[in-house]
Amino acid sequence: QVQLVESGGGLVQAGGSLRLSCAASGSIFGLNGMGWYRQAPGKQRDLVAVISSGGNANYADNLKGRFTISRDNAENAVYLQMNSLKPEDTAVYYCYANSWTGSNYLYYWGQGTQVTVSS
Repeated sequence: QVQLVESGGGLVQAGGSLRLSCAASGSIFGLNGMGWYRQAPGKQRDLVAVISSGGNANYADNLKGRFTISRDNAENAVYLQMNSLKPEDTAVYYCYANSWTGSNYLYYWGQGTQVTVSS
């Protein structure tokens, strides 16, 4: 099992920045992709950004240029730098990871961290 613990959420004014962190622990051998999803009230959970163990990153189209994902494989951590935040970025942000067992993928989620952007 892999445990993911997020930190860095909070309340920020529109135009401000936040940096989210997520640390993985447990059976982290074979950890592959890591990333972030978010879920606003009453909406589905949507992709924010994911990054492979090799550093290849993919973003939701509407977040490119404002959000930057990075990863520290030595620390088994993934980060999300969020700039120029907007009220519509308000959501619970979930850390995500997957691992390859040799025959199938396993998926893991953190408990979520609240990000609130005030206008």
